[in-house]
Amino acid sequence: MPIQARRERERAEREKLIITAARELAEAEGWEAVTTRRLAERIEYSQPVLYSHFKGKDAIMAAVAVEGCADLAVELRAARTAAADADSGLAGVAAAYTAFAERHPALYDVIFTQKVDLPFATPEAPAALHAAFGELVEGVRPHAAEEDLPLVTETFWAALHGLVTLTRGARLPREHRDRRLELLLARFTARPD
Repeated sequence: MPIQARRERERAEREKLIITAARELAEAEGWEAVTTRRLAERIEYSQPVLYSHFKGKDAIMAAVAVEGCADLAVELRAARTAAADADSGLAGVAAAYTAFAERHPALYDVIFTQKVDLPFATPEAPAALHAAFGELVEGVRPHAAEEDLPLVTETFWAALHGLVTLTRGARLPREHRDRRLELLLARFTARPD
């Protein structure tokens, strides 16, 4: 059994190496630059080794997206749980989300804009996708009142994504980014009269 355990560990290490190399290459040069040939060269394994782990680039991108969602969930949770109150928690989630998008543009794109073969918004979605959305839900929960919590969360998320995407695409001036975020948060944290 020790040999089998070692092989499984080595396989997991190679898979992690492939995912990390794809993330790094995409962040440096964009997803168009990520090819199985370039990844094989970068990790110093043959292309057949890559194909023994992933069916191709699309599968690698999906694995990167799952790992990215896990990372995003950790950052959102840390921001939410470090807050002193619910309003600060939602502000922390929003700030962590936008900061993640700015620090990792290619990772953000593969999670939220690139076509990847993942079952988003379904029970079959990988746990990391549920975890990231779950952190958004927990940030929004105190502000949803009697409204449909998943729907309110999706609306908040859509607004954050729109602000990130439009700012990154130079459709909205960057200098007003923080003020836009304040306006969004004010709408979600407003107390009914």
